Amino acid sequence: MAPARHLLLLRRCSTTKLLLPFLSLHPHPIPKTLTPSSSSTVRRFFCSDDGLSDLHGRIVLLTEKPSSSEADADAIRSQLSDLTSRLLSLPDPADPSQILSSSPLLPSFAFLHLLSLLRSRPSLALAAFDWRRHHSDSLSPPIHPEEYAKAITIAGRNHNPELASELLTDARKRRVISTSVYNALMAAYMYNGLTKKAISVFDDLKLDPDCKPSVVTYNILLSVFGRSMMVTPMEAVLRTIEESELSPNISTYNTVIAGYITAWMWDKMESTYRLMEEGPVKPDNHTHLLMLRGYAHSGNLEKMEQVYELVREHVNDKDVQLIRAMICAYCKSNDPERVKKIEALSKFIPEEDYRPWLNVLLIRVYAQEGLMEAMERFIFEAFQRNTIVTTIGVMNSIISGYFQCNAVDRLAGFVRRAEYAGWRLCRSLFHCKMVMYGKEKRWEEMHGVLDEMELFRFDPTKKTYLIMYKAYSEIGRRWEAETVIGKMWKHGFVTPAEVVNSLQST
Repeated sequence: MAPARHLLLLRRCSTTKLLLPFLSLHPHPIPKTLTPSSSSTVRRFFCSDDGLSDLHGRIVLLTEKPSSSEADADAIRSQLSDLTSRLLSLPDPADPSQILSSSPLLPSFAFLHLLSLLRSRPSLALAAFDWRRHHSDSLSPPIHPEEYAKAITIAGRNHNPELASELLTDARKRRVISTSVYNALMAAYMYNGLTKKAISVFDDLKLDPDCKPSVVTYNILLSVFGRSMMVTPMEAVLRTIEESELSPNISTYNTVIAGYITAWMWDKMESTYRLMEEGPVKPDNHTHLLMLRGYAHSGNLEKMEQVYELVREHVNDKDVQLIRAMICAYCKSNDPERVKKIEALSKFIPEEDYRPWLNVLLIRVYAQEGLMEAMERFIFEAFQRNTIVTTIGVMNSIISGYFQCNAVDRLAGFVRRAEYAGWRLCRSLFHCKMVMYGKEKRWEEMHGVLDEMELFRFDPTKKTYLIMYKAYSEIGRRWEAETVIGKMWKHGFVTPAEVVNSLQST
């Protein structure tokens, strides 16, 4: 019945055609007009639970007065289009005052839409709003709180929290404050990592006699605590919502799940998800995307794959970040089909979307699987993109990969390129070369490894000489084996008694 009444009201308003594109952007009934007589109604509307909607591109666009004809709506639409084009044609840094001064004043709903159209150039949008608030005395009706909320949001996204704070102060002085303005500043501080200031704004809102926190306010507060891994206060805010007259919505639970994921609290993440499945607020697509991320980070492959089936099309088409998270989960797993699954997911990552950390993980996976061609392909890409590997574990995996394939010449080539690229060399690289040269009876090259070690400032160890001793003794080259024993004694790696025993055994 509510939608039917809503349409009936719209038929009585001559601006129906102008408003229709925006009706789906807001879940609440839209007031018919913003006349002085309805100011109290409008104030309650903008302090409603969706006061943060403009932060998600869902600002309700309202008219201040009914247009006298369909032509008026078309005129505003045309004026808005022309004004946007003229403003966007300005060079940076832009001063829009001349264009705005020479144009007819826009009603609030149209100016809100103008700010949205200028969001690709936040400095220009803020300059336009600055002009508008300095000419607010000539506006009829006056500047609306939602315009301040929109400008504060843009300032926050432009990493200018100081300006966002100044705008709220100005709105308070002009007595055009609302819950949505406070919400916008809280979100701006949250976006810029200013946790204490966001909480301070919440405290100010609670003291304002004309406004009161909405569920959106508490959702922002949940996000503030969740991003900072402050789980205890986050859970306290959730209890406050549940014990108040407000009702938690889908954003409430999604924000809590996101907080648990940030804190790596997988059990509580799952319990919140089950609570949603059993309660009136059911999981949505965003919930499933969050759970997919959580299962990927926690390494729960079975549940990760189950959730992936629910959102496969969305993830494959639009969420490369989640694709990378799933690949990372497979890289760290013991799944027998991990290579097959990794390659299936990799098809959805654009070639230009290179991540050094993921490239290094894939080098290690292919090395562990003994797939030398694929391993070298990713090593070559790392060299090409100047990725530097400093992790001993990765280097050891590469060594093992070459050893499994008995590819000593390829290993030698890798060592040369790795040294040139600034990768972290380790003694194991040289020991592996010695072992492999020894197996192939390439004695001169095996001894040459000692010179390489000296060049890279790796002193020989007892293991170094034991590798050489074993290589000679296994094929009966007694004289060379005894020479190695002598070197070990000379460097203090064996005692005279051990030397005698070794010689007797050979």
